[in-house]
Amino acid sequence: MTHRGSRVLHVGSLSRVEGEGALRLSVHDGTVTEALLEIYEPPRFFEAFLRGRAHTEPPDLTSRVCGICPVAYQMSACAAVEDACGVTVDPAVRALRRLLYCGEWIESQALHVYLLHAPDFLGRSGAIELARTHRAEVERGLRLKKAGNDLMELLGGRAVHPVNVRLGGFHRTPTREELRPMAEQLRRALDDAWATVRWVAGFEFPDARTEAALLALAEPDTYAIEGGVPSVLWPDGSTGSFPVADFTEHVTETQVAHSTALHSRLDGRLHLTGSLARFAISGRLLSPVALQACAEAGLGDPREGAVCRNPFRSILVRAVETLYAVDEALRIIGCYEPPERPYTDVPPVAGVGHGATEAPRGLLYHRYEIDAEGVVTAALLVPPTAQNQGAIEEDLLRLVQRAIGEGDPGDAELTALCERVIRNHDPCISCSTHFLDLTVVRTSGTTPAEPAGGCDA
Repeated sequence: MTHRGSRVLHVGSLSRVEGEGALRLSVHDGTVTEALLEIYEPPRFFEAFLRGRAHTEPPDLTSRVCGICPVAYQMSACAAVEDACGVTVDPAVRALRRLLYCGEWIESQALHVYLLHAPDFLGRSGAIELARTHRAEVERGLRLKKAGNDLMELLGGRAVHPVNVRLGGFHRTPTREELRPMAEQLRRALDDAWATVRWVAGFEFPDARTEAALLALAEPDTYAIEGGVPSVLWPDGSTGSFPVADFTEHVTETQVAHSTALHSRLDGRLHLTGSLARFAISGRLLSPVALQACAEAGLGDPREGAVCRNPFRSILVRAVETLYAVDEALRIIGCYEPPERPYTDVPPVAGVGHGATEAPRGLLYHRYEIDAEGVVTAALLVPPTAQNQGAIEEDLLRLVQRAIGEGDPGDAELTALCERVIRNHDPCISCSTHFLDLTVVRTSGTTPAEPAGGCDA
């Protein structure tokens, strides 16, 4: 429809989000002039209080950044500090790190698929209402999440903010006998993961396409999780990569007036990290069972160049990644041999270290400067959602504009659409939302929408 004058939608609070945020849309004469994801959560100053700490402390301290993705922060921190000190861990220890990370992928992706995202496709307001109409499915999702949590607890000492991870490896590594019951649980979880793929494949997906560059880690012979080289698929189909040490030369952060969270650009352009990016960059390296799941889910064969750029279909890729993580965990357990030592010593060395891993929501980069005594003198953490916010706003602008052009959506309909667009990317501000508080301000005539001011908290 054509709006005479202006329409301003304020979403005062995104609930079911790790952190606090709001949304502001401005429409003038039928054109969406701005779509701002306003993050008004106070800064947490992790980078500041890491300064002056021992080089052994970042894995424990940064795990407190997120209760759902603590392993991601621990692994990126370990990778960066070990890089600064010139240490390479034992391959068996790295395999255990990957196994622990699989546990986080399973629990986090299952949480998002079942409790945060699926209600959008089934016309339910949230997980509680979904449980009333789809009890068996929700119970299946909770079983999957429990399998991931149990794996994290077995290797990490507890499921939230694991305490068994240390620089160079683990305080203690499990025996083969201790992993055997976990393998039995994961074999049952594999059936649930298959059922998840088939369930979400039946959802109805709106047409959409992100034009952002897709950024993910890549490794030569495996689907990247706990390491790799930052690699890019540009919208025109061209590709590129750069060393982890050059990350901040390509990904630059800027402060915006409407958010306490930094926005990022990749070589000056919008980019997106996460499941869609991983599938585009490394989908061909998924395990055979995950590749079969791609075919059944309608994602095509990534070995033949299949790429998914529809954010609404990201739930399909997350379901496939959940299946992959279960399958990969079983593979690691099946060939596990305990390392001779649970960790490699990491004596301090003056230098700068860089580390990046794939959190469920996307690429997580850490950089630390360390002096000769092992004191952290500078720290930088670049989480995936900070990188994704610009792309989320672009998706909001494009899809709301299309909705306005196709009809006369009411405020409730626009709000629901915006919720879905945001949840497509599972933003870790820290977790995803399921409903928004909405304030609508309308003006008549030709008066333009008032400019965005402070956060509407």
